[in-house]
Amino acid sequence: MAVNPVFSRIDKESAQRGYAGFGAQQGGYGAPQGAPTLPPPGYGRGPTETLTDEQLRDMYAQAPAGPAQTGRLTLDDVVMKTLMLFGVVLVVTAATWFFVGAQPEIAMPVWLLGMFGSLGLSFAIGFSKKVNVPLILVHAVLQGLFLGAVSVTFNAVYPGVVTTAVVATMATFAGMFIGWKAGFIKVTSKSRRIFGMMAMGYLVFLLVNLAASFMGFGDGWGIYGGPLGILVSLFGVGLASYSLAVDFDSIDRAVAGGAPEKYSWLLGHGLVATLVWLYIEFLRLFSILQND
Repeated sequence: MAVNPVFSRIDKESAQRGYAGFGAQQGGYGAPQGAPTLPPPGYGRGPTETLTDEQLRDMYAQAPAGPAQTGRLTLDDVVMKTLMLFGVVLVVTAATWFFVGAQPEIAMPVWLLGMFGSLGLSFAIGFSKKVNVPLILVHAVLQGLFLGAVSVTFNAVYPGVVTTAVVATMATFAGMFIGWKAGFIKVTSKSRRIFGMMAMGYLVFLLVNLAASFMGFGDGWGIYGGPLGILVSLFGVGLASYSLAVDFDSIDRAVAGGAPEKYSWLLGHGLVATLVWLYIEFLRLFSILQND
């Protein structure tokens, strides 16, 4: 997946309405975290009744309302949803690996179903006005189908390439998080725009290359089969890696802005999609290196 509409959507909303109205009093999601809330008229006080000094002191003495009480997003929410979706992807990937491994002739249909199905759903989820959890779960299943079919196929031709790609993906994830957290890797409005244009262009390139590979160009590798294949693959790894930093920054901004808790599904979905993209780029790169 070369572009992540989920984070683009959240960033667009935050720019237009202050995290989509997160924390806004008018049309938003309630008072800021930690602020005492007054009971509305009809719930313990009349329409013109004022609170006594003692009642006010009792209210301010209460523990501040946290994210759980206000329905705001927390980092724990994002982590839990990410792990849940990642678990679904891993389980389906493992099942597909064994199923397709025993029947190699069905590898390509499963591969294409997972690839195009997950790509189409990713845009549907990203541009939807509502958080559709069932679609997000179906997307995770489709990604598992794609990963299982493509991984067992590549590993049969290039033994050990899957293990290398997995290790490289996890190491890059850790490195990008540390680099972003320490401030070595910057994410700015300008870098987001540039990244978005490059990622969209790369997505178009991938689709063109897929068509070329089906027509037999580059011995089935398409453009990647030419002399520039390694450089193009390195470029893809670089894009997917920087996408992780954009994801981290978007999650941080959403949590700090008091986004609704339901956005944890979208954020987890987007982060898992980026990890899958990075893994595929590494899988392609190491396969090309072995092929040479």
